[in-house]
Amino acid sequence: MIPKELFKKIRQIEIRTKGLVHDVFGGEYHSAFKGQGIEFSEVRPYQIGDDIRSIDWNVSARTGETFVKIFEEEREQTLMLVVDVSGSEDFGTHGQFKRDVAAEICAVIAFSAIQNDDKVGLLLFSDRVERFVPPKKGRRHVLRLIRDLFAHRPQSSGTDVSVALNHVLHVLHRRSIVLLISDFLDTGFEPAMRAVARRHDTVAIHMQDQREEELPNMGLVDLTDPETGETVLVDTTARRARGRFTAHAQASRAQTVELLRRLRVDRVPILTGAGYVEPLVRFFRQRNRKKG
Repeated sequence: MIPKELFKKIRQIEIRTKGLVHDVFGGEYHSAFKGQGIEFSEVRPYQIGDDIRSIDWNVSARTGETFVKIFEEEREQTLMLVVDVSGSEDFGTHGQFKRDVAAEICAVIAFSAIQNDDKVGLLLFSDRVERFVPPKKGRRHVLRLIRDLFAHRPQSSGTDVSVALNHVLHVLHRRSIVLLISDFLDTGFEPAMRAVARRHDTVAIHMQDQREEELPNMGLVDLTDPETGETVLVDTTARRARGRFTAHAQASRAQTVELLRRLRVDRVPILTGAGYVEPLVRFFRQRNRKKG
């Protein structure tokens, strides 16, 4: 039984994202994630203008007439949502945690996928695989995924992106779309990311919050790492301390950006409080221009 408050929240997200899927994302998703290949459909008699390379010589020899093979786009795909639920995702300074924004992005993309008759799966991870839901089709299935996103209480607060990506390699046997949503506050995941990017159409949704790079002047404050629980006392009136904080955060982000660029993984930066619609639409349209 879904708690009343959670049911209400899921219903609100479904209503809010339905219009976006219909008016904005449905067509953009279809164009950006076209079928991964072509499959044989049928043969038909040769017509003037047909490519002679498509002639089916076996059928033609058997019938005494010239036939060509017809291929169609292999439309049905699998979308795997790989979502970071570590402690740092429960952070946000603009009325929404990164985790809530990530869940709404998942809802929009998942409803866009089922509108195209694709399968959708979900993998939640911290420093372990927290939950895995195999890909399926349909609205009821997507609503279950959204429920899991909001209802799941992580068993750990740490982050291990490699654990999630290695699980993806284990469970996805055909080329799929992998949407990895994380703030990437982790290191050492390059080998796993490279392996996934080679096998699957991989997109990184990079969750960020302005306060992660800008420490305001608030006097003496306790700063707690949400993943390790470690707390340190920081004098935020000291310009040098604020500068070190910003430099460290920016260097970490730059490393992630460079890693994804090097591995040719598309990156979509999402800043809490700034909205996710425009960055996603921009990403879809840039990808479509590349394909064009």
